[in-house]
Amino acid sequence: MIGEKLLLPIIIIIIMSVLSLSYGQQLTEESCSVQILVPGLKGEAGEKGQKGAPGRPGRVGPPGEIGQTGLKGQKGIMGRYGKVGPSGMKGVKGDMGDPGPKGPNGEPGAPYECTPMRQMIGEMDILVAQLSSELKFIKNALPSPAAVAGIKETDSKVYLLVKEEKRYSDAEAYCQTRGGHLAMPKDEGANAAIAGYITEAGLNRVYIGIDDLHREGLFTYVDLSAMTTFSKWRKGEPNNAYDDEDCAEMVASGEWTDVACHPTMFFVCEFDKESA
Repeated sequence: MIGEKLLLPIIIIIIMSVLSLSYGQQLTEESCSVQILVPGLKGEAGEKGQKGAPGRPGRVGPPGEIGQTGLKGQKGIMGRYGKVGPSGMKGVKGDMGDPGPKGPNGEPGAPYECTPMRQMIGEMDILVAQLSSELKFIKNALPSPAAVAGIKETDSKVYLLVKEEKRYSDAEAYCQTRGGHLAMPKDEGANAAIAGYITEAGLNRVYIGIDDLHREGLFTYVDLSAMTTFSKWRKGEPNNAYDDEDCAEMVASGEWTDVACHPTMFFVCEFDKESA
């Protein structure tokens, strides 16, 4: 009995000790848990990381709306070169000179059998005179042989393609000082001859003597003669683009287009065979 009485208090003390230890451990764990949840001081900023790889390109956006057409610019100031004046009137023919003295009588005519030979000599004389006339014309018309691409002829005209770039007015002045005008194709034959001339020279375009400088929209030849029976305008021409196309050019195909008068280009002069 005494042993049982002593054992009971011991058991109670042990249970109390266990409970005390368990309660203390719980407090310790709770205390640790509280310390873990409390944030510490902010650390120093770390070094900047390396640049990442570029991402994939995004999708192509829809096309934008078409913008509005811009306003037409103002017309520029007129150049300093004036219009070509009309050709002057032909001078009055001078008085006939006094007749010269009568020459001596010629030799008797050759026998009949020499007539063919004399006929051949006469034809050669005519040819020499023609060549001399053409040579004289070339010397008067050309500043240098390198400036032209040869000479073309029709039944009544001589055409000279000048390979010196000039403005329209300067080109016409050049032709006038040599007794002609810029080429004025007034029929299909003359137009084809000039077009062939341009092609053979390896050119694309040249000035010809057609303009509306005296009256806007009314094209005439440079000698002021009217264009009533023939024209070779390209389709859609003349169109007076930019309100600045008062002169004409011929392209290698033989067609005409209206162009501005101030650019420089090669040109073709025209001469009457009688005056040449």
